[in-house]
Amino acid sequence: MDASEKSIRNKSLIIFGVIVVIMIIAGGVYYIFHQDRQMKDMVEAFALEKESLSDDYEELSLQYEDIKFSINNDSLIAQLTTEQMKVQRLMEELRTVKATNARRINELKKELETLRKIMRNYVIQIDSLNAENTQLKKENQKVVRQYQQASSAAAQLTKEKEKLTERVTMASRLDATAIQVKPITSKGKDAKRIDKTAQLMVTFHIAKNITAPVGEKVIYVRIMKPDDDILRKPSSGTFAFENREIAYSMAKTIEYEGEEVAVIMYWDVEEYLSPGTYRVDIFADGNQIGRKSFALEK
Repeated sequence: MDASEKSIRNKSLIIFGVIVVIMIIAGGVYYIFHQDRQMKDMVEAFALEKESLSDDYEELSLQYEDIKFSINNDSLIAQLTTEQMKVQRLMEELRTVKATNARRINELKKELETLRKIMRNYVIQIDSLNAENTQLKKENQKVVRQYQQASSAAAQLTKEKEKLTERVTMASRLDATAIQVKPITSKGKDAKRIDKTAQLMVTFHIAKNITAPVGEKVIYVRIMKPDDDILRKPSSGTFAFENREIAYSMAKTIEYEGEEVAVIMYWDVEEYLSPGTYRVDIFADGNQIGRKSFALEK
């Protein structure tokens, strides 16, 4: 082999070597570029996954908040608050962790699943409590209705009893009938003029009543003058009527056995009597049992 051929061969080897080196460099550049592209894609994927995971944590925290507002159980609310605070701590950690920290992001994802299971258990517990509360409310409403019905029935019985008692009271009340008032002279004759009147004779009957209590009865008579003032003596007292004490003109005690009793009472005129319309009111057992108006003329 001459020198010319050796030169050509050497050049060929050099060219081949250069080509090989270029191919190796090109392959290395392609590999590095491909790896860089893959790395960027992975970072973008981790960033998206981190963002999605953060949204899930925030949604879970809001679910805890909604559940707390829907219940009225302090102990359960405290437990939910504790779990919600744990969610918020992990959510804060997720915000600070790097997107390339795939291991911690996967751990936080597993934590999220655990927290979701805990949430589901609370939901089941709350649903059970709500079902029990609903049943208790139904039972309570039933008891309330029964109580209202019983109260209504008792009130009705009370009203009927009051009406019956009132009827019995009315039936047992004495009644003064045939009431007459006559002015008479000192000789016991009818007085034609006021200035001749020495006494006012009040007569009436206590009617028969087999339902009235028997025994001694104090009959009170009030004589009202035309000016509504009461004729009374210094010795006259008062008696109870409608929760107050009122004055009377004269009183008389009789024995009542349920049969009709005639009563006569006299008022001695010791004061000036003006002409006009007078009124006699008769009372017994705390009740007004009769009334009669009469006129005195000059």
